[in-house]
Amino acid sequence: MEVQAVTKFTGISAQKARLVVNEMRGKKAEDALALLQFMPQSAAQVVAKTIQSALANATENFGLEAGDMYIAKIVADEGPRRKWRRFGARGRFKPWIRRSSHITVVLEERVAGQ
Repeated sequence: MEVQAVTKFTGISAQKARLVVNEMRGKKAEDALALLQFMPQSAAQVVAKTIQSALANATENFGLEAGDMYIAKIVADEGPRRKWRRFGARGRFKPWIRRSSHITVVLEERVAGQ
């Protein structure tokens, strides 16, 4: 059974979020949460929150055991970009592009025999 959680419009670019997301793929959900606590990246907090949400969905909505869940699929897709105005020398306009991302976590139950 698949259980998923999605965090949309995070204030972190997808490229930076993927550095954290790629490390979590295939791990047990509880081990991934323990590992994310000690990662220095700011994206680690957002990814941890999404994994916790998926675990809560699994236990509350479907009655699954949190210890049996592993991260089957985790992706960080690009969200919308917005331009922030910065004014440069000689009256020029220098846009800063503020990127966002959507993080999706899919958990599956791993049976002890697998």
